[in-house]
Amino acid sequence: MALLHANPKPFLLSPRRLPIRSSTHHPTSFNNRQKLNLILRPPIQYNALREFAIPNNLPSKNRTSRLNAEAGSVGVSEPGAASGRRIFLSDVVVKRKRRVFSGRKWSSLDIGTAVVVLAMHLLGLLAPFYFSWSAFWVAVSLYVVTGLLGITLSFHRNLSHRSFKLSKWLEYLFAYCGALALQGNPIDWVSTHRYHHQYCDSERDPHSPLEGFWFSHMSWLFDTNSVVQRCGGPNNVGDLQKQPFYRSLQSTYIAHPIALAVLLYALGGVPFLVWGMGVRIVWVYHITWLVNSACHVWGRQAWNTGDLSRNNWWVAVLAFGEGWHNNHHAFEYSARHGLEWWQLDMTWYVVRLLQALGLATDVKLPNEAQKQRLALNMGTTS
Repeated sequence: MALLHANPKPFLLSPRRLPIRSSTHHPTSFNNRQKLNLILRPPIQYNALREFAIPNNLPSKNRTSRLNAEAGSVGVSEPGAASGRRIFLSDVVVKRKRRVFSGRKWSSLDIGTAVVVLAMHLLGLLAPFYFSWSAFWVAVSLYVVTGLLGITLSFHRNLSHRSFKLSKWLEYLFAYCGALALQGNPIDWVSTHRYHHQYCDSERDPHSPLEGFWFSHMSWLFDTNSVVQRCGGPNNVGDLQKQPFYRSLQSTYIAHPIALAVLLYALGGVPFLVWGMGVRIVWVYHITWLVNSACHVWGRQAWNTGDLSRNNWWVAVLAFGEGWHNNHHAFEYSARHGLEWWQLDMTWYVVRLLQALGLATDVKLPNEAQKQRLALNMGTTS
């Protein structure tokens, strides 16, 4: 997720590029380099940690310890930044703490991103002084429109992973809702997320808690060259870049949340602005960021994904089902993240409704053979 747009020249940490394999179904995605085989076998994510061949029969805690140890050997730590400190109430150990706020040069884009995030938080602090029920319900409505329809359904499950297909007018409408969440344009957001799956919890992951909880939660956003330095440029979103709508949204992105702010002010004055922009945006920010941080730190693993992804019920409640994160990392292509009947997944319910109405097609789900292949011996607990 990038709040603002940049297109710096790519610089790689090493000359060796890992093969890109993804659940994305578009033939031009990832520069035509992925090999998809979703029917015969599940799309298992490959990253730098998987070369250590972590056995399936290790209990979840032992598997995390193994990942911690191996990550320490492959990670790129900054001088004097190694921590080895265990994250609170977790078995995840910070192996290569990343310094973002000091010891480096801030670019104008870094400063701009920090200003936007700070401004939204300061605006949200005014909420008690400008409360009204109409403003509150505006915030709740926009939380659903931009958070559920925009981020989780569109940016994540539809655009990043192609878990289902929508008619173009509906795909573009939901993507526009995502742009109003002020988390970046679809091209940049999707590119970063695909890199996260490609290099999950390795030294090239854009936001791993192995570099610190707060780095994975939000501070990685303020080092806007980090993703390019780790992964290269946004060359994994050819399916979006070839569409004029997404290119236009990328070049004009910041104007759209500003237009929404002007509209809210015109409709309801300062209360609508404070609640509809400040409170709502900060709420959706942190819920989205918790998927990157909390869901790689707290919770349980049901599947042999070879990374730190966890199923976290309370994040799932707040983030419309995104908290079933270990399920998601096991089956990236799945439109449904809450695989058990009791795992609440509001985004899936909306997708299922769209499917029933004939508006969503090619909805992808894991079959029993695929589940058995990735299931841990300990069983599929939450």
